[in-house]
Amino acid sequence: MESLHRILGFLLLATRLPLDSTKRFHDVLGNERYPGYMREHNQLHGWSSDENDWDEKLYPVWKRGDPRWKSSWKGGHVQAVLTSNSPALVGSNITFAVNLVFPRCQKEDANGNIVYEKNCRNDSRLSPDLYVYNWTAAWSEDSDWGPGPDGHHVFPDGKPFPRPHGWRKWNFVYVFHTLGQYFQKLGRCSVRMSMNTANLTLGPQVMEVTVYRRHGWAYIPIAQVRDVYVLTDQIPIFVTMFQKNDRNVSDETFLRDLPIIFDVLIHDPSHFLNESSIFYKWNFGDNTGLFVSNNHTLNHTYVLNGTFNLNLTVQASVPGPCPSPSTLPKPSPSSVPAGDSPLELSEIPDENCQINRYGYFEATLTIVEGILEINIIQIADVPSPELQPDNSLMDFTVTCEGIIPREVCTIISDPACQLAQDMVCNSVDVDECLVTVRRAFKGSGMYCVNFTLGDNTSLALTSTLVSVASKDPASPFRMTNAALISGGCLAVIVTVIAVLVHRKHKEYKPIKNSTEKVLKSKGLHVVLNDTRAAFFLGNQETNPLLKDYAGIL
Repeated sequence: MESLHRILGFLLLATRLPLDSTKRFHDVLGNERYPGYMREHNQLHGWSSDENDWDEKLYPVWKRGDPRWKSSWKGGHVQAVLTSNSPALVGSNITFAVNLVFPRCQKEDANGNIVYEKNCRNDSRLSPDLYVYNWTAAWSEDSDWGPGPDGHHVFPDGKPFPRPHGWRKWNFVYVFHTLGQYFQKLGRCSVRMSMNTANLTLGPQVMEVTVYRRHGWAYIPIAQVRDVYVLTDQIPIFVTMFQKNDRNVSDETFLRDLPIIFDVLIHDPSHFLNESSIFYKWNFGDNTGLFVSNNHTLNHTYVLNGTFNLNLTVQASVPGPCPSPSTLPKPSPSSVPAGDSPLELSEIPDENCQINRYGYFEATLTIVEGILEINIIQIADVPSPELQPDNSLMDFTVTCEGIIPREVCTIISDPACQLAQDMVCNSVDVDECLVTVRRAFKGSGMYCVNFTLGDNTSLALTSTLVSVASKDPASPFRMTNAALISGGCLAVIVTVIAVLVHRKHKEYKPIKNSTEKVLKSKGLHVVLNDTRAAFFLGNQETNPLLKDYAGIL
């Protein structure tokens, strides 16, 4: 009896040896484990378990550091760039995109072949060849499964390739791996893949992608990439805040007695919340009470100076089938206001449910005094001095409401207020909000003149059109005419300034999204300072339009 048990044991061991030596997907794709990694996950629709066998003969496996990676692609290395539209609200779809970056002077043509770019020098020489990989010729040699072994147009798990129109132009195999499951896709140098996140584990997760290229009757690994994506039960929201005359919108300091425009942006790239009822609950922290609205924009005016805590709760009622309690995701730990649960279910007719999801935003705002409004109340023609008989001088009297300004800037441009000609800024020391600015104009014609009064926290703008008459005594028109310009032209002027600064410096800084901070942008004072530097590279006094005179700005 004992000998029989030994024989059975040897037979069982023998039957397991082939299985143990067979590569599986998690052996190839999941060698690295990350904090919080779990083997058990809910099934992703259209995905397969990474316990399945991997065909290593058709798809060779190379570990990191294997010298064969150096020769896996002609002319250099291929880089795979993986991006996603994370964070994703659980239940929505999240989309991943993989783009292959080829070595210099290489690109994919319309037929899916990899070719050398014309007139492009790689390592200081032009390539004499047209193709890096001529897969069109390879397909003709391998027509209709070719002379090679049957079944080589399959994925690593043996499933055959899909064959939509034009599939022979797809010469890359992408294997996505996450949460103990994999997804295979045939494509060109750029592919996209979406998956539904219903009932998945919340928090940060890792997506890994391995890319293979066609190589005769087999496939060669050319790139591996991984990226972190986030699943959340809270609605990802961003809030932008804008206020007229605010000098720096990124410092969360705003002006008293002027409305602030709050705009809520919901991150919902898959349009999961399109059919939802969304409500915005505002508490501005100034004892004005709770404001509830179904509009994503709202104006609010603070009438007192000080520091105020802004709180926003966004609630979305998502219609859908009622899930069983065992499949509901566990809420992620977070600081949730009392009375709000990250997940609430309420029954509605036809055996459907509404799942209430919430998003939160808070900020600390500082409210100060600033320049609220400025007006040009008088324009006077001034006799020109004998040293500058060709110049026309004008005095502009500008008044304002609010705090006393410390700086005045003038921009003179064409009549359409689009092409800025000259700009000058001066500091001012006055006891009241009244400033007289003298400016010189060379030659007759129509000019657009913009005035900006500012202090540390505010900037106020106004503009006027000035008609400068000819200095010829015989001319019947010697009167100066002016008309205030609409707010639309003011926006054009500010845009022109920004464009000029961009052309001067050509500096790009991406805006980083955050679920906890306001979207940032440069303050107008930076634009004005940069514009000033762009216009005045030498001595300002050589420009007749910018002459200043004693006692008058």
